[in-house]
Amino acid sequence: MEPFDPAELPELLKLYYRRLFPYAQYYRWLNYGGVTKNYFQHREFSFTLKDDIYIRYQSFSNQSDLEKEMQKMNPYKIDIGAVYSHRPSQHNTVKLGAFQAQEKELVFDIDMTDYDDVRRCCSSADICSKCWTLMTMAMRIIDRALKEDFGFKHRLWVYSGRRGVHCWVCDESVRKLSSAVRSGIVEYLSLVKGGQDVKKKVHLSERLHPFVRRSINIIRKYFEEYALVGQDILENKENWEKILALVPETIHDELQKGFQRLHSSSQRWEYLKKVVNTSQNMKNDKCGPWLEWEIMLQYCFPRLDINVSKGINHLLKSPFSVHPKTGRISVPIDFQKVDQFDPFAVPTISAICRELDVVSSNEKDREELGGESESKPRIRDYKKTSLAPYVKVFEQFLENLDKSRKGELLKKSDLQKDF
Repeated sequence: MEPFDPAELPELLKLYYRRLFPYAQYYRWLNYGGVTKNYFQHREFSFTLKDDIYIRYQSFSNQSDLEKEMQKMNPYKIDIGAVYSHRPSQHNTVKLGAFQAQEKELVFDIDMTDYDDVRRCCSSADICSKCWTLMTMAMRIIDRALKEDFGFKHRLWVYSGRRGVHCWVCDESVRKLSSAVRSGIVEYLSLVKGGQDVKKKVHLSERLHPFVRRSINIIRKYFEEYALVGQDILENKENWEKILALVPETIHDELQKGFQRLHSSSQRWEYLKKVVNTSQNMKNDKCGPWLEWEIMLQYCFPRLDINVSKGINHLLKSPFSVHPKTGRISVPIDFQKVDQFDPFAVPTISAICRELDVVSSNEKDREELGGESESKPRIRDYKKTSLAPYVKVFEQFLENLDKSRKGELLKKSDLQKDF
């Protein structure tokens, strides 16, 4: 893939915003069918420009206004905020206290750096295919709960462009939720608790909540390959000490002896399961199968940034924004193929601009040779690049939103006929 050079970003962004950014689909999303008056016009956007110049409270009248401004500013990063009571661009003219955030999608932000205490392959901003499995498990666990436990239909998963994923829940009823309800939802989805100083971050009771049980079932499918082979979490004394810190001291000696005798993480894990489930140890009320589950959850369960989700006025990076450090586009993820999603295969801005250049020069050559007929419909530029399949995923999401909206409108009109 085309190597990305941050020094070229200003020029690349000009081309990206002029010819490749999917404005029509983007507007169609945030306008939500134009059902609520001024919904798009009252939406806050923020732009981060070159040298970290940050501009909040941007708002636009329509798609063309948004296009013009983005092509003029060429933002390094775009964030999306709430829908306010007034136009955000006029927030200074509104009397104190009247300018209020009213609605926003329920959003989740999962960042790989929050797993640094349990991943061995990378740390801080680095990721690799080994630890990306953490994001796959997180998406599967959170998405299942949002769909089955809460009944939310419209969930857009987006790659952040570097080391994490975002989720936008866009159902109409969800966008109206209060901050307190959002906090309740995130609380329900949180099991790993405690900062750096807290060793044991997951505490289960004997009676497992169905959400916890279902989450464990998802983790189980990945655990051996990810934790025991890929991360090799019981490879040596230094690593198994971290796991011993999560189980009662009464079984430390027994586990130590067994671990020293065995030769792989998989063997040591099987041994640990046997020890915590022996009838002798089960008499000690701190032992039981939940010990094994607590370890699995601590090493694999999603870690959410609570503040991002609970605040209605909290901004979150926009889909199709470009990551200024990696050059990768923040693309929607096809959830049907979530296990196959590869962050390293996501196109960079340099790659798609180059693809467009190649196609454009080929088209120009053909025109000069007289091979192109004037009447042929023009193909959208993004369709000529590797961004195309990701825009298609986004369009499918919008299609479902539209269907759902039309269904709701039909229901309302039928109800009115009944009276």
